[in-house]
Formats: sequence, structure tokens, C-alpha cells
Amino acid sequence: MKQTSTLLLCSALALSACKEDQAKAPPPPVPLTQEALSFFCQMNVAEHGGPKGQIHLDGFPAPLFFAQVRDLVAYLKSPERDAQIVGVYVSDMGAAATWAQPGIENWIPADTAHFVVGAKVAGGMGAQEIVPFLSSEDAVAFASKWGGTIEILDTIPDGAALGPADLTQNLESPT
Repeated sequence: MKQTSTLLLCSALALSACKEDQAKAPPPPVPLTQEALSFFCQMNVAEHGGPKGQIHLDGFPAPLFFAQVRDLVAYLKSPERDAQIVGVYVSDMGAAATWAQPGIENWIPADTAHFVVGAKVAGGMGAQEIVPFLSSEDAVAFASKWGGTIEILDTIPDGAALGPADLTQNLESPT
């Protein structure tokens, strides 16, 4: 009898752990709309070219949108946040129609992206951009043309996102 109750208890704990794992799944990305405003500047995200980002916070009904991935990374690296982060998505620029049209639904989880850092390209707000790709091959091809190194989210240097942006650099908007 003791062995049966132990087995039932273990089964219940395992089932509970599965339910907790399901509950912790991040919310799905939200399509970019014309009404989406960038978190830091409150400007319309869709009116600016280059990759975008969205961060989902626990207890918030809508994600925070970012007109530049650089700004999203700055938010992630900042110790001051509104709530617990439960999901982070970035544009897959390998699936973008153009730099000016990065897409409204080609979101990828930021922790699976390959980021080109230090490329001589300007993001939506004019600062040097951190450019995400789902495919490492796409990231390598972009870096070979525009410069930069390839990083994963956790290895993006603080200096690439935090601190003042040098808007006097000779940056381009890829076509």
C-alpha cells in the first residue's frame, strides 16, 4: 500500500511539473500594427525601417514594442523593468522583404536569433543597429557585406546597446 501511495504521489508531482512547464510557455508574438508605439520614444514603430522587437511582461495584456533591436537589448540589459519578462521576440531580417519593410509577422524568439553586432547600418531610430536573423548563414552573409560580428543574445556586448548612440557615424540603410 505504501508503495502504491508513493507511486501516486510521484505521478501527481510529475503531472504538476508538466502543467507548470506548459504555464511557463511564452505568449506568442503579436503582429506589428500601425498603432504600435515604440516603448522609449512613443513613436510609431511601423513608420521606421530596420528590425523590430517586442517584449512581453507578466501581467501586461500587450507587449512593449521597440523600433530598433538596439533599444530592445538596452531594455533587457537595464536593471529597471516594469515586470517579469515572459517573452522576447525580434524580426527575422532573413525573412524581411526589405530593410524598409522588415515584416509584421516574421518574429523569432530572441534567444534563438543570430545577431550581427557592429554592422555599419542604421536602425529605425538612426542609431547603429543590432540585426537579428534566424539563420546563421543569413547572419554571416549580412556581416560579410555590412561588417560586424555574430553574437547570440547573451553575448551582445553592453556597449552595443547601452550608453549614447553616435548619430554622426556614416551608417547606411540596407536595400
